[in-house]
Amino acid sequence: MATTTATITLSSTDLLSDELSLNTTATMTAAGNSTGLTLASGLSRKKTGNTTEYTLFAAADYTDDKAHKVYLKNISTTAAQYFEIQVAGTVVGKIYAGDWALFPWSADSTGTNCDIDITPSAADMTLEYMLFIDE
Repeated sequence: MATTTATITLSSTDLLSDELSLNTTATMTAAGNSTGLTLASGLSRKKTGNTTEYTLFAAADYTDDKAHKVYLKNISTTAAQYFEIQVAGTVVGKIYAGDWALFPWSADSTGTNCDIDITPSAADMTLEYMLFIDE
């Protein structure tokens, strides 16, 4: 069984009235059990040629209603450049230069097209990505 662990550390000395120091860890497991995720798409990069919307992951290509995990990172160093992230046609947010995201994805293909789409704010941007796959 594969074991994949995600850790996040958040810290700030001036965001709140007290110092912020948060560290949490989660083991990525399959839907409904404690079995680790055993497949991954491999760490990749997508260089965009224009500001057109791209489908990064098509729900129909993966097992429906599972506990997949998606990692995204905007490689840009230009502060104003972002990738708009959409899931099932709904904008869930933007990741600006240097930002990253790790979120669950069910790949639900029953009734809703649950594809993950990205739209770059400028041409010639690079997105780093990886999908941890629940079989």
